[in-house]
Amino acid sequence: MNTEKFNLDGQSILVTGGTGSFGQKMVEHLLSHHKPRRLVVFSRDELKQYEMAQRYSESEYPCLRYFIGDVRDGKRVSRAFAGVDIVIHAAAMKHITAAEYNPTECIATNVLGAENVIDAAIENDVGRVIALSTDKAANPINLYGATKLCSDKLFVAANNLAGKHQTHFSVVRYGNVVGSRGSVIPLFKQLAANGQRILPVTHPEMSRFVITLDQGVSFVLGSLEQMLGGEIFIPKLPSMKVIDLIPLIAPGGGYDVIGIRPGEKLHEVMIPGEESRNCIDMGDHYVLQPPHHWWNMSKFVERVKERGKPIETAFEYASNTNNWWVSGDELSALVQAVAAR
Repeated sequence: MNTEKFNLDGQSILVTGGTGSFGQKMVEHLLSHHKPRRLVVFSRDELKQYEMAQRYSESEYPCLRYFIGDVRDGKRVSRAFAGVDIVIHAAAMKHITAAEYNPTECIATNVLGAENVIDAAIENDVGRVIALSTDKAANPINLYGATKLCSDKLFVAANNLAGKHQTHFSVVRYGNVVGSRGSVIPLFKQLAANGQRILPVTHPEMSRFVITLDQGVSFVLGSLEQMLGGEIFIPKLPSMKVIDLIPLIAPGGGYDVIGIRPGEKLHEVMIPGEESRNCIDMGDHYVLQPPHHWWNMSKFVERVKERGKPIETAFEYASNTNNWWVSGDELSALVQAVAAR
């Protein structure tokens, strides 16, 4: 892969979890705005692949390939990565409560699956791998967050394992994706559509960072272009309170406090105070540098000189203390853009 001038056109790209909310949006973007030589949708759900193929067929898009496989299966992952230049790793077990009650399944996908992705990428000389993480990996209190923290550590450390293969690994960490499967807006809209006027809220003060699927795709691709290997890229995002959605979705309605679920946080953190000393403010996003001797500071310093600055004092980037909140009009637009499910 040409690492001097990065270009997605002509590249062989694979997306794990390619039939998920993010994966489908990424594939849609790549087909609409780029000309990959090959674009592989890797996922374990044959029904979702069938349904996706009705919209994006291999006959209409000759570069497109659908590949049934599970990141838990190392041999299958290695086979899928043959000839691939870029991997976008979006496959994960994400449901917090399900992870609390099925911990071994969560570990198998999020930790052992990450290890399989790393091994397969190095074995097949993949040029760049970028893994999607979550704000729940920062100071985790639930198993999902803990497995994603472990996954992040694996991907950062993998840069020290690649050796002569020159495979580079980086991570993107961001907040709740508006409109993704299982998220609060489509849930509330579905309940309201069914005539429910009192919506369930776990805690009236609960806050979250929010990002749209389009913004997530754009940030991942931007990070993919900038990455040297080892960074954790964190976008600057607005926060919102969950209860602020209720008058927009169920006007005149109210809410019922049902209590915080197992493993759920009241507020989310994207940069803990302990990590901020390794943080660089790049204007519209932050970069967490790896605290390892192999980190290529010389190249990164040049980039920082252009538009970044080190964080001088320790700080915590949290959803409740964030100085950027979604305005009423912006929140209304987000609600309008999301379909009930």
